[in-house]
Amino acid sequence: MQKLLITGASGFLGWHLCQLAKQNWEVYGTYFSHPIEIPNIKMLKVNLTNFQELKQIFSDIQPQALIHTAALSQPNYCQNYPEESYAINVTASCNIAGLCADYLIPCAFTSTDLVFDGLNAPYQETDPVSPVNLYGEQKVMAEQEMLESYPKTAVCRMPLMFGAATPIATSFMQPFIQTLQQGKELNLFIDEFRTPVSGITAAKGLLLALEKVNGLIHLGGKERISRYDFGRLLIEVFQLPSTGLKACRQQDVKMAAPRPSDVSLNSSKAFALGYQPLSLQQELEKLAKNNRINN
Repeated sequence: MQKLLITGASGFLGWHLCQLAKQNWEVYGTYFSHPIEIPNIKMLKVNLTNFQELKQIFSDIQPQALIHTAALSQPNYCQNYPEESYAINVTASCNIAGLCADYLIPCAFTSTDLVFDGLNAPYQETDPVSPVNLYGEQKVMAEQEMLESYPKTAVCRMPLMFGAATPIATSFMQPFIQTLQQGKELNLFIDEFRTPVSGITAAKGLLLALEKVNGLIHLGGKERISRYDFGRLLIEVFQLPSTGLKACRQQDVKMAAPRPSDVSLNSSKAFALGYQPLSLQQELEKLAKNNRINN
């Protein structure tokens, strides 16, 4: 089996990716602050911001492909800690692309729908970027510099992701469910729209992009939905108490990082390559059937 190196294997997306990739690859996963054991995955503690460490990993493993999911991806955190987030989101990403170029191996990078300002959705790969927060800006810088140093990089713009909790990570779904189950109030935006996919679907998209894509690709779902309407769907599928769900607007919530209102992705390019997200209803029903909310 060929060797695949996955950065950020302890994160929500990285963990789901490891589960899927190990069926066809000998997988090596990196983590930094969250030690984790994943069956049949060789886990390595690596500080990706340390170039010598990164170089050593490539030299030791000699990977035949790489998927870079590691990031500081909380927009509010990035806004408050610009230097720390730049080091991992931009510098490390560019170093990884450079090393992939040296080794001439396929490289997929997880970017974000937040590279857009939310004013002209749905967005295609050819649309100009104009992020409204620092996290989006950092991802734009990484995209551009990685493609400059290694044009064969598959730059995958990821949407909002949900799914079963992993041993040490959750998606945005878990706190929603917990809040409603406890009978507390859950305020969700009616004026923020995304094209969400499950962690499993996102992982399938990344493996497809690794194999078939050079340059930009959007891996969004097929439905544009507000957070509030996603909450209503959760209530319906998981039969949760609905009294706590309340509608609110972005301007009602004070946040460190500004948020775009509609970053729905047009992912028809990926669909044509064989990327097939299920409907949100189907994705959630699968999770409910497997009783995979919190575990």
